[in-house]
Amino acid sequence: MIPPRIWVAAAVAALAFVSAMAAHAAAPRVDARAYLVENPVTGEVLVQHGAWGRAPIASLTKLMTVLVTLDRAHWNDIVRVRSDAAAVGESTVNLRAGERLSVGDLVKAALIQSANDAADALADYVSHGDRNAFVALMNEKAKELGLERTHFIRPDGLDVPGHYSTAHDVTVLAQVAMRDPRIRAVVRLRTDTIAGHRRLHTWNDLLGVFRGLYGVKTGHTATAGWCEVAAVRRNGVTLYTTVLGSPTRSQRNTDLASLLRWGVSRYRPVWLVRPGHVYLRARVGYGRPAVPLVAQRGLAEPVRIDKPLVERVIAPAALELPVERGRPVGELRVYSGRRLVARRPLVAGSSVSKPGFGGKVGFYAGQTLHHIGGWFS
Repeated sequence: MIPPRIWVAAAVAALAFVSAMAAHAAAPRVDARAYLVENPVTGEVLVQHGAWGRAPIASLTKLMTVLVTLDRAHWNDIVRVRSDAAAVGESTVNLRAGERLSVGDLVKAALIQSANDAADALADYVSHGDRNAFVALMNEKAKELGLERTHFIRPDGLDVPGHYSTAHDVTVLAQVAMRDPRIRAVVRLRTDTIAGHRRLHTWNDLLGVFRGLYGVKTGHTATAGWCEVAAVRRNGVTLYTTVLGSPTRSQRNTDLASLLRWGVSRYRPVWLVRPGHVYLRARVGYGRPAVPLVAQRGLAEPVRIDKPLVERVIAPAALELPVERGRPVGELRVYSGRRLVARRPLVAGSSVSKPGFGGKVGFYAGQTLHHIGGWFS
């Protein structure tokens, strides 16, 4: 068996159309306590500032409140609103004590309009009125998700000492929440109507404005400032961006849009595995033409423009005859920086038969005559 060898080539041609200026464009200036832009598929953090520092997160808390609720209640369960939930202030949908609404309607109110009374009503329903027990479930869930720098005191996110998270943890929380199709369907709504003829309106000003944005949650208190975690899908790439502690609502929107726009610009769709491209020609001997090694299927995906693509071809330099077209003979690996982004088998692009006795004799005779001729030249 002929041992494989490795050939490495920088695939710079794949990104040749991207200008050097675009590839090295600086991240935008952001006026916030903390922020982070992350690719959830690769886990890459594109840019961050203070992303692991503890900070109040206001109504971003409600993502955890809803997660814990949906772990323990059904969408169509009916909730009787308790007086303490109806009495909570700031952002509400004016629930009345004794009123009955479905869990689904309260989830919508908590996520779309960021209603504190809806969040508290959900907590009361799950915990049978023991708000502290519900908060314990929130912190237990945070621990389960690996949110090591997060601690909850209230289900609504109103200001209270000891209630905090980080831009990093909030981003993880949002990604987990968005795995639930019910949450995904709700957070992309700008308006909706629930029981009591209540018309909900989102605080997410970028929904329907920033192309590709499809969630997830905003928040604001005097201590936390203006906060948001957002998800965008554009040009084949998904990014999550969290901004904590912006000084104003308009500044939060401006900074969030700038970070999302910059993050999306870091990617371009390219052929990671080029269809029909000959990655190597393997010798076969006996004067036969070398066999081209090709990938059976191409692969095009978005990749970072600020990281070089490197191809590694792992295949033997020579093949034993006979060779059948389509036979796997090697492997192509493509890296963006140190991360493996594509892996495809390489196959023989042509067939070559094994020569018979006469063919071998003719080949060696020709070789001998060639060497003898070289002696006299």
